[in-house]
Amino acid sequence: MSEPIHVVSGLPRSGTSLMMRMLEAAGLAVVSDGERVADEDNPRGYYEFERVKKLPDDTAWLPDCEGKAVKIISRLMMMLPTGHRYRVVFMRRNLDEILRSQKKMLDRRGEDESFDDAEMKRNFILHVGEVEAFIAARDDVEALFVNYNRLMTDPDKQIARVAEFLGRADKADAMKAVVEPALYRQRA
Repeated sequence: MSEPIHVVSGLPRSGTSLMMRMLEAAGLAVVSDGERVADEDNPRGYYEFERVKKLPDDTAWLPDCEGKAVKIISRLMMMLPTGHRYRVVFMRRNLDEILRSQKKMLDRRGEDESFDDAEMKRNFILHVGEVEAFIAARDDVEALFVNYNRLMTDPDKQIARVAEFLGRADKADAMKAVVEPALYRQRA
């Protein structure tokens, strides 16, 4: 049996880039093309791989991800094809913080994205429910849900959970070293 593909997913601005750094610190190779460079919103980088955006039409790259970590945005999670094993770390974060962080990022870019917070929250809640149902229905997907807020306020406990899930309990200290509370800027 091939090694699982380690997937980091979650809503935008939920801590997926931080989790990718943590998996990298735990010794997993990460799949990233570096096209989206670090900026003020993600000063340590985004850890994205552009071909992910072509799911489900382009899956030829997936076998190269076995045993590695790749970030897949939540809206593409349900496009994961069968034929692989997936170990998913799904990031959760307070929705008010996500919305605030998203607005701040769009403001910095000069993009005027007006949206109704209440409607966006409802959409996010429905979407996360769909992703959770997808994960529960798939025998080839194992998942660990990690709360970003708790990760930032009680990192030892959350990191121990992630390290255990990865089978890398001995890497917890290395994972903790990449958590930077100063980058937790949009708090509810």
